[in-house]
Amino acid sequence: MPFPEFDPVLISIGPLPIRWYALAYVGGIVLGWWYAARLVKTERLWLPGRPPMTPVQLDDLALWIAIGIILGGRLGYALFYQPQMFAQLFTGETLGQRFELLQLWTGGMSFHGGFLGVVAAIVIFARKNGLPMLKVGDLIAPVVPIGLLFGRIANFINGELWGRETTVPWAIRFCNDRIREMYGFCPAGDVPRHPSQLYEAGLEGLLLLAVLSFMIWKGKALARPGLITGVFLVGYGLSRALLETVRQPDAGLDNLPLGLTMGMMLSIPMILVGAWLIWRARSRPLAAD
Repeated sequence: MPFPEFDPVLISIGPLPIRWYALAYVGGIVLGWWYAARLVKTERLWLPGRPPMTPVQLDDLALWIAIGIILGGRLGYALFYQPQMFAQLFTGETLGQRFELLQLWTGGMSFHGGFLGVVAAIVIFARKNGLPMLKVGDLIAPVVPIGLLFGRIANFINGELWGRETTVPWAIRFCNDRIREMYGFCPAGDVPRHPSQLYEAGLEGLLLLAVLSFMIWKGKALARPGLITGVFLVGYGLSRALLETVRQPDAGLDNLPLGLTMGMMLSIPMILVGAWLIWRARSRPLAAD
């Protein structure tokens, strides 16, 4: 299948382009905030405890999380996949090279980096306001798949993070006139590949959101601090590790030991911590704070 002639820019307002990639982040944060606000206001979900914060505190936390996503995502991308960006701050020959690290509009965000940024935001905010950290995590974890869904669709529109070569009937050639005009060639080559961005949108986004929502609304999972956070970590980690087998590894990171990819290696700690949180939540009595 040919790759559609998507335009990564939805609309331009004067010299300012409004990109689908940026809108995906905005949409994910806004819808995530709305869903979290609904969870906070539905006190019966937290019984026999209570919601970890007030709606006003959630509004404040949303800003912290937005900052954590952006800073963590970009710094994590540079650290895990493009470490030369840090060196270019001092050695770049042009301003563009020196400040490539800050050029968010060019793409290049790491989920694992953004995840660490969100964890840092939650820890700092919870300690500053005297909030139960695990319950705050349980409030934020189920909204993350919304952002993952939007982000992976935006990756597909951008024609980036494509999959490995394949012969499946739904394979896509990530090459069209727009991509040739932008790069002068097709970085993915004119070969059929897995649309791994859409696989991730379905597995890490829709399916994980459905599982967590079912556990919250039907399984009273929020009454066990850490359970939802643990299921999210295990669910995402396993999904990402599985999909890494059909996702094209980043350039220079395709010969890691044991056939692993960077995505797999970064997901293993998530799975282990998530499994421990699930065990901890299941082995303790229902929260009563």
